[in-house]
Amino acid sequence: MKISAVIKLLFMLLIVSSAGFAQDPLPVLRSGWEAAIKKAQKVEAPQTGPAKQVIVEDTVGLRTAREFSTDHPTDPSQQTPDGRRAVIEHNEQEAKTVQPTNVKGFTYSATVRNEGTKTVKVVFWEYQFTEIANPKNVIRRQFLCSLNIKKGAEFELAAFSTLGPTDTIAAASLASSKDKLFDEKVQVNRIEYADGEILQRGTWKLADVKDAVTRATATAWSGEVCRPL
Repeated sequence: MKISAVIKLLFMLLIVSSAGFAQDPLPVLRSGWEAAIKKAQKVEAPQTGPAKQVIVEDTVGLRTAREFSTDHPTDPSQQTPDGRRAVIEHNEQEAKTVQPTNVKGFTYSATVRNEGTKTVKVVFWEYQFTEIANPKNVIRRQFLCSLNIKKGAEFELAAFSTLGPTDTIAAASLASSKDKLFDEKVQVNRIEYADGEILQRGTWKLADVKDAVTRATATAWSGEVCRPL
């Protein structure tokens, strides 16, 4: 690439960065947070025993009749020697399988509206907490969202995190307190559009959260829109 082209590219990036969100292309309409519990998904025990013996009662018609029967009859195939052994081995495997536990944490949310003309695909945003009793204590909870917000559409960004609004006040105290403990602020730090254009807040740097982004995207996403950084 020629030097002149490099200079031109850097100049364009500088314009995008310095412009930031002067026109507020993705304003935050409302926000909130609350204590939450993430339910653990049960891990199914592996089937290690032999396949059950196929008997007449396993035909589609008879099996369907049992499923719709109101008295819930026992599956006859489980009464065969192979069937009983399969049930016993499955119970043993189930007892050995370590089940995950529910996770206590917090849900952070912010409803935004796409005021631009392009579809938003990626959003970096944060929830800031400034402790009223100690204004120097500012906590930032940052999140990465993969989504699809079309022009003029509103969208609720929501993420679960084990980290609360502060590292110094216990979660139980937060839940029981009736006084306002924090000044809260939500801001969008970076927007990535479907056509590749990027808008980024001038004081925010992607390099500062590079490792956190790597961790957040290391595993496949399973239906969630946002993940904590």
